[in-house]
Amino acid sequence: MTEFAVHCQDLRVVLGGNNVVDGIGLDVAEGEWVAVVGPNGAGKTTLMHALAGLIPSAGQLTVSGRNPRDAGRKAMSQVVALMPQRPVVPEGATVTELVALGRTPYLRRFGTETAADRMVINNVIQRLDLTEFADRRATELSGGELQRVVLARALAQEPKVLLLDEPTSALDIGHQQQVLDLVEAMRLSDNITVIAAMHDLTLAGQYGSRIVLLDRGRVVADGPPADVLRSDLLGEIYGARVEVLDRPSGPVVVPIREKDGR
Repeated sequence: MTEFAVHCQDLRVVLGGNNVVDGIGLDVAEGEWVAVVGPNGAGKTTLMHALAGLIPSAGQLTVSGRNPRDAGRKAMSQVVALMPQRPVVPEGATVTELVALGRTPYLRRFGTETAADRMVINNVIQRLDLTEFADRRATELSGGELQRVVLARALAQEPKVLLLDEPTSALDIGHQQQVLDLVEAMRLSDNITVIAAMHDLTLAGQYGSRIVLLDRGRVVADGPPADVLRSDLLGEIYGARVEVLDRPSGPVVVPIREKDGR
């Protein structure tokens, strides 16, 4: 039987009496980048939180061979890291202190960081080019700088699976590319599996080797970007008029303005 970094079958999450995730089946290979897209309310964030074991779910689910319901929060945090859409930054915390929180799953109760922990923290700070910000308060950083720090905190967990929830939603186009390029470089160098809930369909098609399209908690399409990002399918699911342009780096989704009432 093939081992997957993530396996779920008939995965369901009920929130407020609603089936927010409604019978999702998903297998993700080790080292793969899967972009999860869909309109608002499709269940993208809820799926990310279920995969991380942060909310109750039903159905089959394993992440890096572990069931989040049985393994416990600390054990799961050693194999899966979630970069949230709206990170909580402790008041007064420096960049180094925020990144160091990523080592929490490896600390013994009432324990402190070891030399090995500090080596991981310093290595991640260097790899993400954050050395000049190391002693600065995280709340004083720009949006793009803070996103890099939050990514560094997730990578300090040394995860096998990295979950990104709208990682570029608050960034300009330059910082979007910077953050996603960093994720791609780390994925390739460390063989990290990436599952990213993404709002921007063009970025999803440019970076994801595979796209999963959700609607009302269900998978309606799953495949290579060119197969999923089709104008007819996107028009049906999003209620939008778009044109999809074929480019060497991946599909580009362009909205089409209606003119003269047509």
